[in-house]
Amino acid sequence: MRPSIAVEESLATLGHNIKMARLKRRLPQAVLAERSGVGLSTLAKIERGDTGVAIGTVASVLQALGLGTPFAEIGASDPLAQALDPAILPKRVRLKTPRL
Repeated sequence: MRPSIAVEESLATLGHNIKMARLKRRLPQAVLAERSGVGLSTLAKIERGDTGVAIGTVASVLQALGLGTPFAEIGASDPLAQALDPAILPKRVRLKTPRL
């Protein structure tokens, strides 16, 4: 399944920002790839905004750049989730199949 245009644009922006952070630190791709434990071609994919790169790999590159791992903060500011009482939320949500 192909990601939405919004997802593609977001990852392209993230890739550009990662590339700019690398260049500002005067790091060659090979050095950042080694420090983050990823292959050179994978780092190039991240910088291009490739949607097929694993999120853990992107997190490793961000950490190697000294940018931390911001993924834990993404859902923290969700106003709907904050308004709901965690005690009444279900433990899991199942897809209901229609009865024939």
